[in-house]
Amino acid sequence: MERPFGEPCMVRGTRSVKVRSIHEPGYFDLQALAVYSCCSVRWLRNRLVDHHQPLPHYRVEGKVLVKREEFDQWMTTHRTMPQVNDLAELVESVVSQMQMPRRTA
Repeated sequence: MERPFGEPCMVRGTRSVKVRSIHEPGYFDLQALAVYSCCSVRWLRNRLVDHHQPLPHYRVEGKVLVKREEFDQWMTTHRTMPQVNDLAELVESVVSQMQMPRRTA
């Protein structure tokens, strides 16, 4: 279930930040991004310097800004899917249960 954009999520250490409409293009500072993503500011700050897939950002006179579209794209690269082997095992177990002979009384 998705929460409506702009509705604060429960992120420890962040205060309620009013953010713009989801349909407006724009940039988030880390506090607004924390509300948008339900991630902590500390976690987001650590992603800025990640060696494998750093969070794309802009630094304007020391202020860190993240473009919403770029953040959403970056998040899709972290989507997890079930392993192929796990999925094959699941299908096999379901099919074997369906093929078990039924007892007649």
